[in-house]
Amino acid sequence: METKFKIDQKIVYPCQGVGKVVEVFERMFKDKLTTYYKIYIEASDMIVMVPVENAENLGIREIVSKEEAEEALNLLSDSFEPITSDWKLRYQMNLDLLKKGTVKDIAKIVRCLYNRSKVKELPILERKLYDSARKLLEDEISFALGVSEKEIEKAIHSKLEPFGASQKIKQVVKFDDDDDEDDDLMSDVKPSNKSDNDDDDNDDLDSDLTDDDDFDDDSF
Repeated sequence: METKFKIDQKIVYPCQGVGKVVEVFERMFKDKLTTYYKIYIEASDMIVMVPVENAENLGIREIVSKEEAEEALNLLSDSFEPITSDWKLRYQMNLDLLKKGTVKDIAKIVRCLYNRSKVKELPILERKLYDSARKLLEDEISFALGVSEKEIEKAIHSKLEPFGASQKIKQVVKFDDDDDEDDDLMSDVKPSNKSDNDDDDNDDLDSDLTDDDDFDDDSF
């Protein structure tokens, strides 16, 4: 079977990060010969098995070009549209962007939550989302530009916090004061699923990762 990604090719797996296709193999699944990618995710030291026919639906894609990486970096210092002060709504909006998985969407999450954190400390869930998005952004841009993650970390910070720059938020839209409530409200926020086989839900990431010996066809 012809596959889009080749062995040793670097790819991006949404919500997981940069990975490498280490094997393309076939095995029987429900009386059908199915082709799989075996992907190694370096950041989490995990192996993911993905049916080739499902890869596009899961958002697995090539690493962006140098030009696209630079555009994503520059986007961090752009002015941006008003954001809501309702952290639950803001969290869900950014989570949806994370699941889309484009480098520019991830940059928008980092920009939004970084600037929001300058106004008010982020709730725990948003802080985790920010940390995840920033790590994903650093990893992909580092690979795309061929420079170290340390250099990209500095570049991102300089874009978010340019010397002498004023705040880039045009306006904050205030729907209510939900983000002033206790953090136990975070239990009300449930990430939405893209599909029954959604491997991207933050709460279920570990269940989608398996090593060589524990591979289970039923997960697909």
